[in-house]
Amino acid sequence: MSIRVVLVDDHALVRAGLRALVEKLQGVEVVGEASDGREALKVVETTTPDIVLMDVSMRGLGGIEATSRVAHVSPATRVIVVSMHTDPQSVLAAIEAGAAGYMSKDASLGELDVAIRSVVRGGTFLSPTISRHVLDDYRRRVANGDDATPAEVQPGATERALLARLTPRQREILQLLAEGASSRKMARMLEVSIKTIETHRAQLMQRLAIHDVAGLVRFAIRAGLVRADEP
Repeated sequence: MSIRVVLVDDHALVRAGLRALVEKLQGVEVVGEASDGREALKVVETTTPDIVLMDVSMRGLGGIEATSRVAHVSPATRVIVVSMHTDPQSVLAAIEAGAAGYMSKDASLGELDVAIRSVVRGGTFLSPTISRHVLDDYRRRVANGDDATPAEVQPGATERALLARLTPRQREILQLLAEGASSRKMARMLEVSIKTIETHRAQLMQRLAIHDVAGLVRFAIRAGLVRADEP
């Protein structure tokens, strides 16, 4: 029986490249594609794949939030995040969301093969370019109840560390805000009241100590939640 894979990335060319690579692997087939997190959840629910190769920065619903919801629509499906962001905060946010693997987008075909087969067998996988100690450090800190973050500092690291502490719903609201969605549009998309959206926005501002929408947009861009050319 072949390993069934769904590809999730908001760039059609990237998905085409991933598909070409995956289809070179023996016993692995692509059963679906999606260009954002919401579409991904629908495709996963319909196809129940073994593996999802998930991008992080996408419009609408990002990869971290989508990853946290995959288990609810298809419990047997496991997620491997494939991202250009390889800093510890991004990796830990993905693992916390339930990802079983994390790869950089410049990974080789052999690395992709190992990642898929390791994860489908129930294991975990991190690209060699991503230090193994990140995962070990995360597990140790959780076990000890520590709230400290890794010492590595990269551009945007502080923002991504703060982003990782937001709830999935707060991250979703933040992303939609950064993409220019109105409260009415968000309420319609998320099937909640406008008052609920405004409450989430107020909580975001309080949690991040940011007091205007422009500031939230700048924060979302620095954290890598949206790209600078997208809002």
